[in-house]
Amino acid sequence: MSSTLVAVPSAAPGGLEAGVDAHFGHCQMYTLISVENGSIANVEIIPNIPHEQGGCMAPVNYLAGHKVQAIISGGMGMRPLMGFNQVGIEVLHGNGAASVQDAVSAFIAGTLPHFSQEFTCGGGADHSHDTEGCGSH
Repeated sequence: MSSTLVAVPSAAPGGLEAGVDAHFGHCQMYTLISVENGSIANVEIIPNIPHEQGGCMAPVNYLAGHKVQAIISGGMGMRPLMGFNQVGIEVLHGNGAASVQDAVSAFIAGTLPHFSQEFTCGGGADHSHDTEGCGSH
């Protein structure tokens, strides 16, 4: 039996119908989806932890502690991307999925691209995802 625990940064209240948050580190919560043999087996919602500038490894380690194996994100900085790679969590780009369900369906279908440097942003409290210059995510 193949099983993968996938995290998706989510808007409140989380869950499969929630919107995908554009930036993993500043999301309100994570929806954790257990995918077994190509189907959703379980859904859990956990709150994000406080994120301070420069502290991007805190949420990386938090998700690693929850045994997450893959994350689907619309955006993140280079430091957390490297951190996820170091702890063995696969990072996939959300490709503008409107909901957590859409993102997970694309994960199951194998259509999400791996998150590469071109999708990263500089981060910081004042960066906006409404403008260009943040990897357009």
